[in-house]
Order: sequence, then C-alpha cells, then structure tokens
Amino acid sequence: MARTQELPAGARERAPRVLELLKRRYPNPGTVLEHSSPWQLLVATVLAAQCTDERVNKVTPVFFARWPTPKELACATIEEIEEVIRSTGFYHNKAKNLLGAAKMLEERYNGEPPRTMAELVKVPGVARKTANIVLFGGYGINEGMAVDTHVKRISHRLGLTAQTDPVKVERDLMALFDSSEWGDLNHRMVQFGRDVCNARTPRCGICEMADFCPRLEPAK
Repeated sequence: MARTQELPAGARERAPRVLELLKRRYPNPGTVLEHSSPWQLLVATVLAAQCTDERVNKVTPVFFARWPTPKELACATIEEIEEVIRSTGFYHNKAKNLLGAAKMLEERYNGEPPRTMAELVKVPGVARKTANIVLFGGYGINEGMAVDTHVKRISHRLGLTAQTDPVKVERDLMALFDSSEWGDLNHRMVQFGRDVCNARTPRCGICEMADFCPRLEPAK
C-alpha cells in the first residue's frame, strides 16, 4: 500500500504518545468476538457488521454447531443461514456472502481462509477491514490495520489522520506505527473507543490523552 499522502501537522509526534498510553491502559488487547479458528473469526467478523459483538457471540455457537467448517456451510441454503443469523441484521446479504465464502474456500483453499490480503479480499463479504482482522487474529500476520468506526473516529480526534476513506486512514496509521503494532493497535483503539472516546459523549475528563488531543485545543 502506497504511503505518499500528507499527514496532519504533529501526527508523527503524537503517535508514539498515543501508542504508549494505549499500551498502558490495555496491556493485553484482543478481540471480543469468540472464535477458535480463522474460519470462525471470518464468519464472526462478517456477522459483526452493523451489529454488536455481544449479539454475534450469541449467534455463532448455534451457527458453528450446525456448520462447523466451510464444507458443511457450502451445502446449506440461503434460507437456512438466514434463519440462524437473522438477529444480526442485514441477514440476507450476510447469508449470501457467507455461503459464497464457504464455497470458495472449500473449492480453492481446502476449507481454510487464505493467508494473504490479495487472496482474502476476493472472498465474498471480505473487504480490507475483515481481511486484516482475519490475517492478524487467525494467523498473526500484520499485513495492514483494520479500520472500523472506532479507529477512524479516534484517529481523527487525535490528529493522526485527516482522511475520511478507511483505506486512506489505514495508510496514514501504517505510516505512523510499526507494522508489529498494527493488529494489537486496532484492538486497543476499539476498546478505547468503547470505554472512553465514544462517539456521542467522549469521557475527556478521564482521558490520559486530553492534554495533547487536538480536539480539545483552545481556538487560536
């Protein structure tokens, strides 16, 4: 991924402080989505779109009991899948993508998600964010950094990016942080977004980054 776009002023100076404080707050980051294989993580991440992780974690045990691997799911019907995942929302599109993903993985990859970004983004329902989550969470591979609404919001507020497109936000973050940090940084930012820097009422009074957060700088 090219890294030629301009970063906000002060971003390179803020980035190490952000990382240090996030590591201090969340020394042992990880995903909330329950899974035991890269395939299960892919399914859970697809279901988590526009849905809470808590709801997904209630659905996936039923899903995996019925279809433990892509081989079983590839034989299911759209209607059967929809019945199980309905409560996650957007269930028709999710069912279509999961069925397509299962068939592709079974036919081309011996029932396992591939280990590269280029291959993963060709799987139905998998864009860069999901691919990054599966690569890191399933295989420990940091090929990029997953950018969801929490990561995008926090990156803007802390002056780490001025971009609005998630791919361009990812590009900025990849330029600011070492590749070894990308996967865990996503988990840390997501948790920070839930605990402190939420969308509507950020808890700036308890935020360890308040003294250098551009969002709180007085107008000049």
